[in-house]
Amino acid sequence: MTTALDRTIASWQLRTRSLEVGRRTLVMGIVNITPDSFSDGGAFLDSAAAIAHAFELLDAGAEILDLGAESTRPGTRGAGGAFDFPLVSTEEEQARLLPVLEGIIKARPHAVVSVDTYKAATARAALQAGAEIVNDVSGFAWDAEMAAVCAEFRAGVVLMHTRGRPDEWRTQPALPPDELLATVHEGLAASLQSAAKAGIPPHAVVLDPGYGFGKRFEENYALLARQQELLSLGRPLLIGVSRKSFLGRTLAPFDGHDAPIAARETASIAAMVAAILHGASIVRVHAVRPAVEAACIADAVLAGLHRL
Repeated sequence: MTTALDRTIASWQLRTRSLEVGRRTLVMGIVNITPDSFSDGGAFLDSAAAIAHAFELLDAGAEILDLGAESTRPGTRGAGGAFDFPLVSTEEEQARLLPVLEGIIKARPHAVVSVDTYKAATARAALQAGAEIVNDVSGFAWDAEMAAVCAEFRAGVVLMHTRGRPDEWRTQPALPPDELLATVHEGLAASLQSAAKAGIPPHAVVLDPGYGFGKRFEENYALLARQQELLSLGRPLLIGVSRKSFLGRTLAPFDGHDAPIAARETASIAAMVAAILHGASIVRVHAVRPAVEAACIADAVLAGLHRL
C-alpha cells in the first residue's frame, strides 16, 4: 500500500471482486427504500421505482449502489415518538430491500451493490442475494453477529463512526477539534480491531468518519478540515455529506432559515470536493452526475499537486 495524491491507494476486496481506490474518486449512489428518509423519503419505497432509480444512478456514472431500507437520520424515533431500537424490524427491512437488490442484480449482474444495514440477519440475506458490500453505520457496534457474518461471506465492509444512537445525536456534548478528531480516530480504530478479531482482513475495509452521526453542526466542519489525519489508520476513506443538515444550517444566513433539502445540492458538492481534497477516496451521494463531474475536477487538482 502506498500513499499518493494525498489519499490512500489500495485494493478494496469485496465479496467476489476487488476495486482499486485512491487513484481517482469512486462515486456511490444512494437508493433509499424507505418512507421516511430525510432527503427523499417515500420516493423509492416502491420496488419498481427503486430499481429504476438505481439504473438511473448507474447510467449517470455511479460505480457503487448503496441500498438502505431503514432511516437512521438524527432524532429518528419509533411509533408513538418513543425510541424503540431497532426502528424497523428485520422482516420489514428485508421485505423492502431484497426485491430491489434482486431486481438490480438480475438486470445488471456486474453492478457493485452495497447494503446499508446494521443488522446481521439482513446483511446475511443481502450477501446471499448478491450484495458485495455491507455498509454498517454502527461500525460493528450495534449487532454482535455482524462482523462474523461479513467475515463468513468475505464481504467488503464500510465501518462508520457514530456517537450514540439516533435519538441521542442532537444532544451529544460539544467537543473541541482535537478531542473530536481523537474520538473519531479511536472509534474507527476500535471498529478495525473488531473486524480483525472476526477474521476480516484490512484490505476488505473502508472507513467512514460519519458526518452528522453524533457530531454537532459546527463539529462537522472541524472534522472535515482535519479528515486527512484519519488516513493514519491505513484504510481508504468514504464520506457521505450529501444534503445533510449541517449544510442547511450553514446556508441559513441567506434567508434566516436552514436551507431545505432541495436547496442543498450546491453545498453538497462543495463539501464533497473539500472531502476529496482532504483524503476521501469514495463519496456517497444522492445526485450522481454532478458528483461525478465535480470529483473529476477534484481528482485533477490532486493529480496536479502530485506532479509539482
